[in-house]
Formats: sequence, C-alpha cells, structure tokens
Amino acid sequence: MEEDDIFGGSESDVQITLDDVKETHDEPTELRNVVKYVMERYRKAEDTRRQDEDRWLQSYRNYRGIYGPDVQFTEAEKSRVFIKVTKTKTLAAYGQIIDVLFANQKFPISVDPTILPEGVTEAVNFDMQPQPQEGGAPVQEGSIYGFEGDGRDFPPGATADTLREMNLGPLTEKLSEVEGLQEGQGLTATQITFSPAMVAAKKMEKKIMDQLEEAHASKQLRSTAFEMALFGTGIMKGPFAVDKEYPNWDEEGEYNPTIKTVPSTSHVSVWNFYPDPDASNMDEAQYVIERHKMSRAQLRALKKRPFFRGQVIDDVIAMGEGYVKKYWEDDLRDYQTDHDIDRFEVLEYWGTVDREVLEDANIDIGDDFSEADEVQANIWYCNNRILRAVLNPFKPARIPYYAVPYELNPYSFFGVGIAENMDDTQTLMNGFMRMAVDNAVLSGNLLIEIDETNLVPGQDLSVYPGKVFRRQGGAPGQAIFGTKFPNVSNENMQLFDKARVLADESTGFPSFAHGQTGVAGVGRTASGISMLMNAAAGGIKTVIKNVDDYLLAPLGKAMFSFNMQFDFDPNIKGDLEVKARGTESLMANEVRSQRLMQFMQVASNPTLAPFAKFPYIVREIAKSMDLDPDKVTNSFEEAALQQKLMQQNAPPPQPQQAGGPPGVQDTSGGGGSNIGVGQAPVPGEQGFTGNEQSQQPTGGPQEGGEQAQVPLQ
Repeated sequence: MEEDDIFGGSESDVQITLDDVKETHDEPTELRNVVKYVMERYRKAEDTRRQDEDRWLQSYRNYRGIYGPDVQFTEAEKSRVFIKVTKTKTLAAYGQIIDVLFANQKFPISVDPTILPEGVTEAVNFDMQPQPQEGGAPVQEGSIYGFEGDGRDFPPGATADTLREMNLGPLTEKLSEVEGLQEGQGLTATQITFSPAMVAAKKMEKKIMDQLEEAHASKQLRSTAFEMALFGTGIMKGPFAVDKEYPNWDEEGEYNPTIKTVPSTSHVSVWNFYPDPDASNMDEAQYVIERHKMSRAQLRALKKRPFFRGQVIDDVIAMGEGYVKKYWEDDLRDYQTDHDIDRFEVLEYWGTVDREVLEDANIDIGDDFSEADEVQANIWYCNNRILRAVLNPFKPARIPYYAVPYELNPYSFFGVGIAENMDDTQTLMNGFMRMAVDNAVLSGNLLIEIDETNLVPGQDLSVYPGKVFRRQGGAPGQAIFGTKFPNVSNENMQLFDKARVLADESTGFPSFAHGQTGVAGVGRTASGISMLMNAAAGGIKTVIKNVDDYLLAPLGKAMFSFNMQFDFDPNIKGDLEVKARGTESLMANEVRSQRLMQFMQVASNPTLAPFAKFPYIVREIAKSMDLDPDKVTNSFEEAALQQKLMQQNAPPPQPQQAGGPPGVQDTSGGGGSNIGVGQAPVPGEQGFTGNEQSQQPTGGPQEGGEQAQVPLQ
C-alpha cells in the first residue's frame, strides 16, 4: 500500500504547488483567498455557536458545583453550599450508556451479508455421500454431473465447468478441490453447506474489530459518551491512515521497529468543534472546522505526514507561539494563569471549497473535477499560513466527523444533555438548601435581649456559663431576655426533596437507578425493583438509538469503506452491510440467553429444524454467556470437518433385542408403561454386544419387573 494511494490519490490528481512559492511571513496573493475562505467560515461558525457555549458553561458549572458570575448573594445569605446532584445524574447516565454499549465486551459494530448479496455466492453445498440414480446404481464419487431429476439441469451451451463458475469469495481456494459443489443451502443430512458471503462478512468484522482495538476506539467512545451526557453532544473522528510503530529487535539486539500504516480514530471535544451553522446534523453539513492546541513537538510531527509543507511549518514555529485563549477556557480551568499559553492554534478544515478559489491559488484539481463547481478539500491553517491543502482522499468523499446528540434537538446541530435538563431544578435545590442552612444557624443560637436601664453601667455584656450581671435599683422586672428564632428548615427541606423529585422527572433517571436507599412501596421487593429499573431504562433506549444512528453506523461504514478502498485482501470483499449493535445490548444477557435457549428448543422439532439457522443461534448463545464465539464455536469449515469425522467414527447400528432396547428396564411393576433408564451393560450381561447372541432369550421382562437372567455360555 503506497502513501499516495492512502492520502489523496496520485500526485497528478492532487498536485500542490505551494512549496514552489516564495516563503514569507504571509501567504502570497493567490493563497490569501484560500486563507480568507477558511477564516470566513470559521468566524461564522464561532459566532453562531455562542449561545451553545453559554449552555455548556452552565452545564459544566453545575457538574463541578461552581456558582457562575450571574449568581449574586445578599449580606444575609451566609451559606454558599452547592448540592452537586447534576454530577450524580450525569455520571449515572454516562455509566448506563457505557454498560449498554459494551455489554458484549466488544465494540458494538457487526458486519453481515446483505439480504441478497451481489458479487459473492450466499451459500453453496456438497454431498458427502453419492446419490443413487433412478436405476439404483450410485453416481461415481466426485462427479459434478449429478443424476437425472436432481434439479441441476444444465442451461443451453453449458460446459463441464459450469458448476464451478461460482464466486466463492474467501472460500475459492478451500473449495477448489471439492467435487459436486452446488449453489444454495443443503437439504439433506449428508449435504454440507458453506456460506461464502457470511465468511467474508466475519473476516471483515474481525479485521475492523482488530483495527478499532489498536486505535483504542473503546476509550474514545467512552470520552464521547461522557460529553454526550454532560453537554448534550459527543464527537468522534476517523478513520485516518497513520504510521504506527511496532517494537521489534533483530537477532543482533538492534532495535528495528516495524512501521505499519493502520486506520485510527480519535475523540474531538465539543469545545473544539465548529460545524456548519446552517446544518442540523452531519449529513447536512457542508464543512466542519476543528481547532487544535498544539505544542512545538506536535507541530513538527506534522512534517512526517504526507502533503504537509515542511518549510512553512518551520517558519510558523520560528514566528513563535501565538495561541489566543477563548473566553470559556478560563471558566473551564480551576485557576487562571497569568502567563501566555505556549501553544499554537491550528485549524483543520474539512468540507467544500469553490473550484475558482483553488484555481486562483494555482492548485491543480485534476481533470476529474474540471466541470465541478466545488470540490471536497482538507486544509490546515496556522498563523496566517497554509500548512496543507489536498483534495478529500476518501471515495466517496465524506467529512470524517460524527456528532451524536444525547437528546435530539430537531432545530439545532447540538443536542441537549442531562445537565441542561435539570438546570432549573439544580438552582431550586441549591436555593432551598441554602435557606435551610441559614435558618438552622439562626435557630440553633439563642438571641439575647438586654434592658440596660436596669443594669449597672459599664458591664461586659458577653455571655458565658456562670456570668453575673450587676443590677441597679429600679422597677422590678427581668433585665435579660432569651429569644429563640423560629426553625423552618423542615419546610425548606421538604421543598428541597420536591425539587429533587422534579430532577428525576426532568432527566428520566430516578434516584433508585443510581443507588438511593430506603426505597418504599413496590420497590421493596426484587420483582418490584426489577419492574422499576426496566421502566427507568426506557429513556436510555432513545439515547442508545441516537448512538447507533449518528455514530456507530456511520463510523462502521467508514471503516468498511476504508478497508475496501485501501486494503486489497480478496477475503474481505463482498456485498456486506455494517450494522450498529448498541440497541441490541439493552436486553440483559440472562433474558437473551433464556430466549435463545427457548427458541433452540422450539427449532429442535424436526418439522421446524430446516427453518432455523443453528450456527447463528449457537454463536449468539455464546455471546449472551459472555464467551468469545470464535473460541467456543466452530467455523463453517471446522463444522463440516467435525461432522464428517463424527459420521466416520460413529459405530454401526446393532440389531435390537426382542425384549426391548439394551439397558432399559421395565419399572412399572408388571408390564406398566413407566420406563426407567438403566446402566450401561458390562461384558457378560444381557445387552452387551460382545456376548454370543444365539442362546439369548427372546422374551420380555419377567413378572415383578425384573430382567430375565441368562446363564453365561
């Protein structure tokens, strides 16, 4: 696999003549239009996103338990307590999403053949035993012609190789020596069925799983799920071809690493993602811009990637770091730094670019796009310089970003998260709790009232045990009065509890779903709490469906397209379909295992058995038991070999004794219908096949249910 094939086609297709331009601190006139084109869209996306940033900041403050600048306290409010229920709800939602997505302990994507696969045969079979002709003579073993009336009539003009002209995909070599190969499912017990389409699908799935494992996609998916729950939107990116270094030492002890080009994925923070402001989802987006904060080492590493302008990167580094903080970055930090940030701000643009803009920049877009008004391009920008400008290397062209909402907002690109849903109830809980605390402080201390006209002047008015106040003459009466402030904290706590219940309603996550104790009513029983938990899981189904539709399905299809475009392994090619399996994990493994076993029992009926796909059922049962189906089940080839070996090693059928099957005793007490299974016979006992059979009795059991005794010969 060549680099040019991966990163944008041949040099004639994406000819970039930027390095031939005189290097200055600013781009030449013809390239300034490209800079202007990218920056105009970046500013537009940034301005439109301002309201969403305010929502995210409020959600982040509620998660961290920090009061924003809009909250003002009076002098009477001494308490500054913040009850972080938002954090509990967010982590509960995040944990439930992860538990569902990774319930099968694998990335929730699968590859299956389409209903009517094209380009590869769905199923083929061959008969292990030759079929007899109508006259009774068997067909010569290995014949591909069959017999008259077998339904395998040759079309006009057929040759001896007609039955071999099948697209077997990954099984071409393995089945090349098999005689009598037919298309379709086997219908008899001696016919072995292979599914080339399914084999190709599972090979592709295994390859994608291995690539996602190496790219640490599971970790990135967890980061995406967390921002989904907190901010309402999660972003993933990929796949991209990167050179990965595998450690290797030769025989002499020298470090000689193996460099391999592999696909990679990454998580993109919602704060650094600037989509097309006029789009409501990624399918409608014409462009997206990702904002990077790079160090010098990261910027220099870009020079190793294809089509990056190495000299321009050196010039940008020589100009010095020029990172400018956004207003929200200080709010996301626990402290504000006085010094500047030693980083570079790099913009990565993916989307459409007008053809005239590229032509004015002397960029050859090739003959394939000569009549197009706009083309898909990838442009990197930093410090008013173009670091990279290439056409989109993917075919078909696609923007390699996936934005998934927690709760779909049909009129906005960004979704709604847990923290935003309970913003008002969080404010109420904080207010009621502060009132309860302030009231408890006042009511817990005694208010003292003193009539100084009855006391000797100049006394210390501090109060402590054993304190003596000197009183002077005058009208009799009490000079010191103790007043208790009314305690209304119970009423405030009742309002707090009501606000917490409203938080359960607004988020769809009841408190017992994340560990609340003291559940009363129907929740006190095991079946009752199970019913409540199942009802509470209804809200997460919509979230998981969003993950399937907006993230897993397009990411899986992108991985499939990547392998089809850049990996020329014939064993993984075919008419395949990528499916997201996140929703399937909602069913508990125990329930799924029980249903699979029940279905297998129903399908064991000889009448229904031909309609069941037992290999799939066995693999799904293994998955529901948290077992690796590739390790505990046989493949199609292994199953065929195992079945053939079992038939070869099976003992020949023995003639049945007149008294009934060997080892079965009549326990009915005199000819009844109750049958019990006995022990296996040993040499010398009745029913042992090694005994002489000539003098064995032909009668059944004697009276009393005991077996007739036969003397040894």
